[in-house]
Amino acid sequence: MISDISDRPPLRIGIVGPGNVLEAYLRAADRLRAQGLAEVAAICGPERRRERALRAAPGVEFSSEYGAFLERRDIDIVVILTPMAEHAPMARAALEAGKHVLVEKPMAVTLEEGRDLLAVASRRKVHLVPAPFTILSPTFRAIAGRIRRGEIGRVVSARGRYGWAGPDWAEWFYRPGGGAIFDLGVYNLTTLTGLLGPVRRVVALTGVAVPERTVCGRAVRAEAEDNAHILLDFGEGRLAAVTTGFSIQQYRGPAVELYGTEGTIQLLGDDWDPDGYEVWMNAAGCWQRYKETAPDWPWTDGLRHLVECLLRGRKPLVTPEHAFHVLEVMVSAQESGRDGTARAVESELSALALDDLPAGVSPHRIHDRTRIESD
Repeated sequence: MISDISDRPPLRIGIVGPGNVLEAYLRAADRLRAQGLAEVAAICGPERRRERALRAAPGVEFSSEYGAFLERRDIDIVVILTPMAEHAPMARAALEAGKHVLVEKPMAVTLEEGRDLLAVASRRKVHLVPAPFTILSPTFRAIAGRIRRGEIGRVVSARGRYGWAGPDWAEWFYRPGGGAIFDLGVYNLTTLTGLLGPVRRVVALTGVAVPERTVCGRAVRAEAEDNAHILLDFGEGRLAAVTTGFSIQQYRGPAVELYGTEGTIQLLGDDWDPDGYEVWMNAAGCWQRYKETAPDWPWTDGLRHLVECLLRGRKPLVTPEHAFHVLEVMVSAQESGRDGTARAVESELSALALDDLPAGVSPHRIHDRTRIESD
């Protein structure tokens, strides 16, 4: 229980889009309700989804009219879980209605939409918290702390990887406004920019590796990229690569690798579902593996973060400016993939305000230690 905010009235949440990730956000909301911090007031979606929504959240009101849903005075936070191309217009309407907004990734599919969302949120003085929330995980924070303390020197090279065989439940993943970069690459790009700062230049190879997909038993022609390799230039000789796609059946190995002048850090598992990390420091001369300290950390943690920030009167660590920078990187990668030309990235990105990073070593426990002897 968070004692200094639990005596306040719970915030009220409205969820838009009773689709594939509804249950995950309802679990996050249930944890907040158990603490007396927030509760779901209503769910909005197409009429054909009413039964599914009410089965997942018995007793919660359902609305099929988004305009009427936004007029409700008992909703403080709108959580948008709709298809990607709908994120920006629905988020904009909610912001204009004076609601705080959590929007699933990406927050928009064009730079024009992204800029507009930033402007509306600023003008209406409400919070816009876009997914993904990888920077909130304890593992991310432990790695960020080690980097900022210089334990592996200056990070000069990095690699990220996330992908799978691809969804078979909705066609929009393979239509314009969809694609693997927006759906999957966004995770590694958020993590790497959170650790290394703003990207200055992007070049990418993208393509459609599987031209025909089966979705809900129907053959669908893929129009958006399902395979991408993205090169990132962070300036001052610091480079990174991200591999992503609906073209990866299985994988083993770190999700994110960070190579410094004095060592290496490898994030194990996926950055949205971490499984601890490994560190090599030249000074120690051995690999150290740290077990995951929060194996139940949820990728929906942005909802908890937004609620606590609102109740405490704090600015969220997850910002629309960060999401916009990642959006520009993704759009630039898509454009580069079409014409083979590198793109400069113009948006800036402030360093994360991780003021409460541990001053000493990471709280993670050493899982095993293997000393590598020199010849």
